[in-house]
Amino acid sequence: MLFSLTNPEVAILMMGIFLFAVLLGFPIAFTLMAMGIGFGYYAYYDATMMEHIFDNRIFQLFVQNTYTVMDNNVLTAVPLFLFMGYLVERAGIVAKLFFAIRLAAHRLPASMAVAALITCTLFSTATGIIGAVVTLMGLLAWPAMVKAGYDKKFASGIICSGGCLGILIPPSIMLIVYSVIAQLSPLRLFCSCYFSRTITSWSLYCLCSYKSMVKPIDSTKTTERRYPTNR
Repeated sequence: MLFSLTNPEVAILMMGIFLFAVLLGFPIAFTLMAMGIGFGYYAYYDATMMEHIFDNRIFQLFVQNTYTVMDNNVLTAVPLFLFMGYLVERAGIVAKLFFAIRLAAHRLPASMAVAALITCTLFSTATGIIGAVVTLMGLLAWPAMVKAGYDKKFASGIICSGGCLGILIPPSIMLIVYSVIAQLSPLRLFCSCYFSRTITSWSLYCLCSYKSMVKPIDSTKTTERRYPTNR
């Protein structure tokens, strides 16, 4: 029975239900909310102290924590940044930006890789999310880089490493959430990441240029001379 399970068994059951629900296509937010309420109800269940089925502490905690998060002025920036990234993606700005940087840097070694890194860096400032940048640039830049003669592993590494810069570039959602949990100033966290993100970005650019000089790649042979349009 469920009430005879140990804590590790409950944790494994939670992970299994979560993966099963996500694979079925349920939204992650509502899945986590339902699992929190369900397993929280089990954790606080006490038949001797409950007058009715809804007399459980989990419902009070759910309402209290929801109001606490909504009342936090720092966390309100998270959905706004997500909305900004959605507008940038739907407007096709990233595709146009990647195309423009490719043309501007066509005389540089590994110009397409450098364009992908710069686009990832700039797009990260609009979202602050790794997954969104890597997914979009993987659909946009990876096919063009492979078609231009880049190694598939090198192209994948460039896009993934460029997308990971979103952690260090404001507005980083991870830094915002961490500032709330650690009770630190988000502005100071953003300033502390300035040096590290600059060094990381330039190191990646230098790595691309060095690899291109060691093994030259004609990254401009498939450059399209038309302006990308949205469909």
